[in-house]
Amino acid sequence: MAAAPLGDDVFGDDPSVNALQEKIAALLGFEAALFVPTGTQSNLCGVLSHCQRGDEYIVGQMQHCYRWEGGGAAVFGSVQPQPLDHQPDGSLALAHIEAAIKPDDPHFARSRLLALENTLGGKVLPFAYLQQATALAKAKCLATHLDGARLFNAAVAQAAANGSDARSEARRIAGLFDSVSVCFSKGLGAPVGSALCGSRDLIARARRIRKMAGGAMRQSGLLAAAATYALEHQVERLAQDHALARRLAEGLAGIEGLQVEPPHTNILFVELVGPARERSAGLLQHLAQQGVLATGLYRLRFVTHLDVDAAGVDRAVAAIRSFFRT
Repeated sequence: MAAAPLGDDVFGDDPSVNALQEKIAALLGFEAALFVPTGTQSNLCGVLSHCQRGDEYIVGQMQHCYRWEGGGAAVFGSVQPQPLDHQPDGSLALAHIEAAIKPDDPHFARSRLLALENTLGGKVLPFAYLQQATALAKAKCLATHLDGARLFNAAVAQAAANGSDARSEARRIAGLFDSVSVCFSKGLGAPVGSALCGSRDLIARARRIRKMAGGAMRQSGLLAAAATYALEHQVERLAQDHALARRLAEGLAGIEGLQVEPPHTNILFVELVGPARERSAGLLQHLAQQGVLATGLYRLRFVTHLDVDAAGVDRAVAAIRSFFRT
């Protein structure tokens, strides 16, 4: 970061930003990319680049760009979300997607976009499903956007299952969509930053939206250099995070009052059931005192990442087990 050559990205002449944008676009098979501060802004730029006022995007109830991004598309773009319930594997039923697409009638918002997320809560959406969903969208003249904040986690898991390499799998997944948002500050470990990838025309529209949203930075090559390092060095090591999440799940198995969901990647959910639910607040306080942080109340969320090692996982297991022994 200290050695990164800098320019002014507002004018498009920061060489480190430009190099990162070219690298991520080429890796995922797109014409262009746009570096933005956050995944929330990347999704916002993506949705608003596909949709206009009075349009709608079809999205899952638990997807980040619907549930946890402040309603940005509706607030800033007058774009209506049409949320659907998820299936147990995190997908949206194809029949539900098709039924949600509105006819061309002034009574309805115009259905313009299908947005999916992979991974969703750590779950990898099956590649065959992604093919079917995006093919349905194309047949119905909808654009497609992927919130791929954890795209590389999905790709690493898919590569392990297929005996291939993670970067090829990331490109296969991304190639099904018209635009993809990818995060550098999740498992890849950069301090900040995401990128939106798409056609040159879409990225030109997104650049204007980024400016209006306050995301155009000046000498942001400092941040782009960190993201480039993360992209070059931290993709394959995500497999270690997945292994540690499995280690955590195995360590918590069998504790009375805990229902442990087998993790697909690096996110583990633990449900408190029965009498244990009454002790949830005490558990979170106990864990914090032990230096273990989790989010949730009755359904706890644990995430493994490059700052977590096997000893840390074992310490978390020991802290949880000690609480339920009291």
